[in-house]
Amino acid sequence: MTSCVFCKIVEGSLPSEKIYEDEHVVAFMNIMPVTKGHVLLIPKNHRENIYDMTEEEASNLFAVAPKIANILKEEFNPAGMNLLQNNGSHADQSVFHFHLHFIPRFDETDGYSSNWNPKVEEFTQDRIKEIAVQIRNRFGQE
Repeated sequence: MTSCVFCKIVEGSLPSEKIYEDEHVVAFMNIMPVTKGHVLLIPKNHRENIYDMTEEEASNLFAVAPKIANILKEEFNPAGMNLLQNNGSHADQSVFHFHLHFIPRFDETDGYSSNWNPKVEEFTQDRIKEIAVQIRNRFGQE
């Protein structure tokens, strides 16, 4: 995809600060980092989101994820780390090439926040069980 910014990084026509590359994936520094060490990991093949990836592509990508996380942990000693991946504009995806964010966390003032708004009245234990059955049935499991 010639208009995809991440595809241009893969092909080398757009500069980036690559930190890792193999035949399947590329990892590079985010140009608008939230915290020190904010890295993106992408498949070299253009895949818009998780729904478009094959199991093999996902396996290749996630095989590298612990390596990146551990290097960031060793280098910067964060208190924690968020892995973030958005799928579709309603989930805040803004670059439509699958990418996994590594966001090292240092303290509550480091610039990143993930706030949950649980819907406990809507999702009772019985409703959660119904949804689990619905999903399990798609796997062919009872």
